[in-house]
Amino acid sequence: MESSAILAEIPRLRRYARAMLGDRAAADDLVQDTLERAWSRLHQWRAGSDMRAWLFGIMHNLRIDQLRRPRLPTHSIEDDFDMPTRATQTDGLELMELETALNHLPDEQREVLLLVALEELSYADIAATLGIPIGTVMSRLSRGRERLRLIMNGEHASARLRVVR
Repeated sequence: MESSAILAEIPRLRRYARAMLGDRAAADDLVQDTLERAWSRLHQWRAGSDMRAWLFGIMHNLRIDQLRRPRLPTHSIEDDFDMPTRATQTDGLELMELETALNHLPDEQREVLLLVALEELSYADIAATLGIPIGTVMSRLSRGRERLRLIMNGEHASARLRVVR
């Protein structure tokens, strides 16, 4: 039962990893590492809980571990990133602009935005997956959406600071 549930989540894991990393090979490696860890720790999964949230939690923790490790130089993602597009050229340009804008968001905001928009997870599932309070999920989502809107409109997405006396 659990193994088939894990296998059913592979397309979602791949989609999220590719959207997050922008590099097909790195995304596939992250999914493979996630599945390997899930298989080896399947006994830790609580029956009746959401398998998808558990797997995304594992993936999130692996990604954090990757960011903490020193990186080796890599090639450009534009060389091998095949983004599905519709027939018109403007759609392709809009998708590239969206990808670029998403890459300009801080990781914390991009993670939450992708989990809501791409994976359609609930705020509670996202909070459990990332190990943060629901209020933080809503705050990051709100700030991420606003910053993404500003970037897509060509405005400078700087932090708005107020002087408090």
